[in-house]
Amino acid sequence: MSLPKDDDTTLSMRWSQGVLLKRDVFSTVERGRFRADDGEVDGVLRRLDQVPFWSFGLALHLFSRERRALTLARDLDVGPKLLWAGRRALVRGFIDGAALHLAKPHGDVAYFRSAKAALRKLHRAGICHNDLAKEQNWLVGRDGRAYLTDFQLAACFKTRNRLFRIAAYEDLRHLLKHKRSYAPEALTPKERKVLAKKSAVASIWLKTGKKVYQAITRGIFNFTDREGGGRRLVNDAPVLIDLIRKNPQVRDTAIVAFADRRVGVGLYAFVEADQSALEKTLRNELTAARGVKPPEHIQIVHALPRDAAGKPRTEILQLVAMNQIDLIEPMIRSDADREFLKDILEQRKNLRDRFNFEVAEMDRPTG
Repeated sequence: MSLPKDDDTTLSMRWSQGVLLKRDVFSTVERGRFRADDGEVDGVLRRLDQVPFWSFGLALHLFSRERRALTLARDLDVGPKLLWAGRRALVRGFIDGAALHLAKPHGDVAYFRSAKAALRKLHRAGICHNDLAKEQNWLVGRDGRAYLTDFQLAACFKTRNRLFRIAAYEDLRHLLKHKRSYAPEALTPKERKVLAKKSAVASIWLKTGKKVYQAITRGIFNFTDREGGGRRLVNDAPVLIDLIRKNPQVRDTAIVAFADRRVGVGLYAFVEADQSALEKTLRNELTAARGVKPPEHIQIVHALPRDAAGKPRTEILQLVAMNQIDLIEPMIRSDADREFLKDILEQRKNLRDRFNFEVAEMDRPTG
């Protein structure tokens, strides 16, 4: 299925492809450069020309929802700015920042204050996001402010009717769930009441509709619902981790996904061990195992950065894999962190790509 002629003509003149971020049965997403009226800017392109015929109807519906919401939110400065929209493709601006689950803004009251203000702006414009339970749809911008992304499920309302009020309430409740995770001491008594009470629609959805949705998207469409890492991160990473841990010299490992200019989505394995020469051995073992493609990068580290519970700090490893080194400094909590991170950073494998992806948090099994 090809793009309409006018879409194709515009993109050929104004879009410079950088790297494939995601391809599934609903769209293809690319990161690159877009020639706007006032010069070239970083952008993200969503296109439907490689969507299979049997999912095209739903894909077009989701695309239309995102296009309408981004059009209404163009000047709100709470999400990616719509740079251009055609019938089956659109380009939105790139927000320089990290997803909430990577940035982990513990105790950052100002961030959640800006998040609430962003949501208020969105609702005043008659837009409800409808997908804010996912931490990856909340970004922590380089300026410290909150931004929202991925508007495929957004709904736009002309009046503040009952359905709008329910959807807006759920948007707020999901924001407050994230605030409870990262800044619980900042919750007000009123916010705690909101958290304690789901809307009737949400309760019914959790018991019925969500199960049907997951059965269709994960079963029929094999859709992982994880922007960036996709099926390879979800399906291949656990298998690779089990294979890597079979080597007796390996103490622990964690795998993250990153943008690779050659294959689209690459896997980066951080392996905790003492012998740096182990990398070649592991690559040979993974290649001999067959069935699952080995990670593009394997880095041996003397110690993985860990949180207070002893789990690998995959949010830091994710930024190393993406070569977003400048975002790591605010996450350093001690001199010990800085010491062993110095070794990781100096030996890192990916020195080119700087794009946002998801994490496979595979903690060492107990027992």
